Amino acid sequence: MQYKWTVLSNTTLGTVMASLDMNIVLISLPTIARELPNTSILDLLWILMGYTLITAAVLVNFGRLSDMFGRVRLYTFGFALFTAGSALCSLSESGPELIGFRLVQGVGAAFLFSNSGAIITDAFDEKERGMALGINQVAIVVGSVSGLVLGGIMTYTIGWRSIFYVNIPIGIVATWWAHHHLKELALIKRGQKIDMIGNISFAGAISLILAGITLYATGSAHLPEVSAMLVAGVVIFIGFILYELRIDHPMFDLRLFRIRLFAAGNLAIFMNALARGAVTFVLVFYLQGPTMRLNPFLAGVFLVPTSIALSFFGPLSGWLSDKYGARILSTIGLAVSAVGFIFLARLGATTTFDQLLVPLILVGSGMGIFASPNRASIMNASPPSERGIASGMSATLVNTGQIFSMGIAFYVMSLSVPMTNLTGIFLGTSNGGSVGPWVSQFISSIHYLFFLSAAIMLAAIIPSVLRGNKAAWQRESSSATSK
Repeated sequence: MQYKWTVLSNTTLGTVMASLDMNIVLISLPTIARELPNTSILDLLWILMGYTLITAAVLVNFGRLSDMFGRVRLYTFGFALFTAGSALCSLSESGPELIGFRLVQGVGAAFLFSNSGAIITDAFDEKERGMALGINQVAIVVGSVSGLVLGGIMTYTIGWRSIFYVNIPIGIVATWWAHHHLKELALIKRGQKIDMIGNISFAGAISLILAGITLYATGSAHLPEVSAMLVAGVVIFIGFILYELRIDHPMFDLRLFRIRLFAAGNLAIFMNALARGAVTFVLVFYLQGPTMRLNPFLAGVFLVPTSIALSFFGPLSGWLSDKYGARILSTIGLAVSAVGFIFLARLGATTTFDQLLVPLILVGSGMGIFASPNRASIMNASPPSERGIASGMSATLVNTGQIFSMGIAFYVMSLSVPMTNLTGIFLGTSNGGSVGPWVSQFISSIHYLFFLSAAIMLAAIIPSVLRGNKAAWQRESSSATSK
């Protein structure tokens, strides 16, 4: 009884820290741009996206490693590596240095994300698993949103380097705690092979596509070069899928997608991440942009309602899913978030906290209602011996959706707003007194993005509704892993 709560406490702390650092840098980007020498807008984008990209690229193989060598052991190593990466980030003297040290952080975060869900699933029985995974899943999104508030406060009062200092003492204590108090409950599967070709091709495909989008959007490359990168990325990704179908120990165990609940849940979670990944990205630059001109602290405060709503509905929805299943709750969550996005698409050049309150509560509530049941349904559908890789696959799809969401958001804004003005917004140098046509174009681009998010969220309802019932996925789980 006591051990399972130790597991939940430590893994939740780990996911909060790892997810918090996805966004804690976002709110500080204008300050970082001013204080780090020769930092370009492309550097800023990759300081933000490089962390999520490396996490997505290695998550699944780290899940495989954990199934081979122990989930607790590699989870603990991830905590130590993440803490070391945070210390290095605080010492950065240039944009490229910070990008590199953020990659170290991202590798540590991948160990945390790929193992936390599996460790919880091992420690809790099926009747309580939805609640436990719900709390952990909510911690991921709450950490992501809370990073904006904490980052805003610390950047405004102490300086941007402090956003990395805070991880060091917490990480040291949490690493010691995990090493001495977590126990290995999983059945270790020796003799598996690591799919290096799959890992490299997956990372290469995502990197090429994302680099093509960002290079073109920032004007750093011309259309022929960008087209070549996009085509190469797609071809490599197709090759990755074909290769994964032929080998014995693939990075992505595609047999799991024969389980309807697993496939439907992962498609829904990817589309959800694709829809919501750019929300805070867009709102941060809107709130600190040329019309609102808020400081980092106030910009973070404006986003608090999302975190509060998510924190309330996440555990409640997880508890209800243990009793009533995931299909109805997850679908309701997607619909509620879509309504919130439609409200956000009506933002004017300026807004008040009260005007943002209802849309952000709807978005946060929908995220909380969706996340817990959907995560529990994915893990419940996964065979016990495959939970490490299943958790990694699911987290990979979330991170991949988020980074493409940010890349697409920047690209859409670059289509409407002149690059000179868009660069000024991102670097924090835009003239607050300017009321030229580009300002209305900037607001219009935000409207397009939120309508697009609403459409993707509504489309995610389709796989959510089509997931099977409990008896069906239990039969599918058994047959999928026996083949």
